[in-house]
Amino acid sequence: MHSLFERTRFIMVGTSHPGNVGSAARAIKTMGFAELVLAAPQKENLTTHPEAIALASGAVDILEKAIITESLEQALAPITLSFALTARERDMGPPVVDIRQAAHEASHHLCLGHDTRTAIILGPERIGLDNNQISLCHRICHIPANPAYSSLNVAQALQLAAWELRYAYQLIQPAQIQETPTHYAPQEKVEALIQHWEQALIHIGFLNPAHPKKLMPRMRHWFNRSQLTQEETDMMRGVCTQILKK
Repeated sequence: MHSLFERTRFIMVGTSHPGNVGSAARAIKTMGFAELVLAAPQKENLTTHPEAIALASGAVDILEKAIITESLEQALAPITLSFALTARERDMGPPVVDIRQAAHEASHHLCLGHDTRTAIILGPERIGLDNNQISLCHRICHIPANPAYSSLNVAQALQLAAWELRYAYQLIQPAQIQETPTHYAPQEKVEALIQHWEQALIHIGFLNPAHPKKLMPRMRHWFNRSQLTQEETDMMRGVCTQILKK
């Protein structure tokens, strides 16, 4: 059971407020998690800022171990199932679930293999996640709130997500964990496939790079929705290689 918590990552994208970072660390530790990632933070030294340390309370160790990456892509590299937390509706994008559904889906996914990893992604304090960032994730996730006033602070949203995940994980029985794991492809391998696939589509004239329209975003959603295994990803890369040879 402990491994489910260890394979769960909370990613704050483009964050700028040290107080939110400290509060997030406290929320993570309170619910039994440990991995906080700051992807492309807008300011340096957020984890050592006095306000972050003060609001982290007894969770300074989470701040000390926090991972800093230059991009969301890097933060998602080892992840096999990701949830973009957003309150805004999108015309196009990954499948939509609420936070309780996301928690149950994450717990089930983590039982499918010891190399599976899940992540909750939160956007910048003022504007949230943009469409490109959301397109990198497997699911759009929302927190059911008052329709007339659904504004949640980033750290508050993270706290709710962490609580739902903890509750779902505690319902898992040892028998539900598969002895023969399914080896899902981490996001870095899927991203490499998408780039390779795009080259192949251009090569055969199916994709016009001067007028791409929404073809590649739709392709990306298709690949992410399919939850590719490592074997499937390698197979598709082989197809791309053969196309490019012709």
